[in-house]
Amino acid sequence: MAMMRTAIALILLCMLGTPLAAQVKFPTRPVVMVVPFPPGGGTDTGSRFLAQKLSERWKQTVIVENRPGAAGNIGLEYASKAKPDGYTIMMGNIGTQSINPSLYKNLAYNPDTAFQPIALVAELPLVAVVTPSLNVKTVGELIALAKAQPGDLTYGTSGSGSAMHLAAALFEDGAGVTLTHVPYKGGGPAIQDVIGGHIKMSFATILETSGHLKSNRLRAVAVTSAKRSPAMPDLPTVAETGLPGFDSISWIGLLAPAGTPKDIVDQIAADTKWAIEETDLGEKLIKQGATPLFLGPAAFADLIAKDRTRYGKVIVEKNIVAE
Repeated sequence: MAMMRTAIALILLCMLGTPLAAQVKFPTRPVVMVVPFPPGGGTDTGSRFLAQKLSERWKQTVIVENRPGAAGNIGLEYASKAKPDGYTIMMGNIGTQSINPSLYKNLAYNPDTAFQPIALVAELPLVAVVTPSLNVKTVGELIALAKAQPGDLTYGTSGSGSAMHLAAALFEDGAGVTLTHVPYKGGGPAIQDVIGGHIKMSFATILETSGHLKSNRLRAVAVTSAKRSPAMPDLPTVAETGLPGFDSISWIGLLAPAGTPKDIVDQIAADTKWAIEETDLGEKLIKQGATPLFLGPAAFADLIAKDRTRYGKVIVEKNIVAE
């Protein structure tokens, strides 16, 4: 009888242990990283760099899937409906997560509940650039010219309500000046018209402007981040050269559909932190004009909420509407 009880106990122990032994660490198959923009931009480039590192870490392919359209809203709708199991994640940015909810009134997803923030990957500082024929080299000179010629200075952006547009709006408020907004269908065409002298200036990403700055087809005045960009360390910030406290940038970060298990979210966050801080990902991002910066799920959620409140206020006060 004693031997039988022992045998039964061993069988039960094995049965109880089977589920634990059978568990396999995430992921066990390819992961899709949705990018709600076309290939080639800052969000897409950063996504591909990170996808490569996560693929190496996980020994599974991370597939970058571009779902562009409607200022990122098409990709967000698609990602919001994905199964919340970690196998579909998304690279959002300040526009999709903190600006669009105030700019678009009838989104096909609930911006408050559709996503679980995973990790901030990088900040994307903007650069105030002017056409070379403009007699401006510093923020102080730019403000003085704008005050002397109210409304005469034109600036181009990638569209109404874009990060470029809102940075300029904050600059106007901080400096007490009036500029004239010229929206384009993308940052590239806006920069080309600054180069051509058709408009006077822009607030654009380093990725979009670096080549033109090196060839002297544009002149950089300052970066819009709170600290100098590691990609352009000799260029001062707007804050240190004319408007103390000024800080208006873009950023990129990973999110998952709401309901994704916490342990999977935490693992993706930890592996993203590893990629940023312990591989050459940071160097690659800096070369593209980004500033590598990891924030975990809670801190990233706080950043999204803070920027949403900040830019929502600007959108209302300036009566900015999506085109």
